[in-house]
Amino acid sequence: MMISQFGINMLVPIFICSFCGMYLDKKLNTSFWTVFLFFIGALAGFTNVFRFAKKIYEQPPAKRKPRTDVRKQSEGTPHDKKEN
Repeated sequence: MMISQFGINMLVPIFICSFCGMYLDKKLNTSFWTVFLFFIGALAGFTNVFRFAKKIYEQPPAKRKPRTDVRKQSEGTPHDKKEN
């Protein structure tokens, strides 16, 4: 679930700024707002991801959500199995 949070935190500002830039370019008959606002959105997205990661890793490990493995504990890893 956190992976999707990172993606959303990065992509939403980029899309919003890019679409605002396209709108301004069309409205003002210019050609630089899209590129300029794309980079502003990328910077804002990176800042969001950095803050989110910093907040996660500042928590002590006891307060973090436990990791949920897809595999069952009884299966183990392929390296755990002994070959005949």
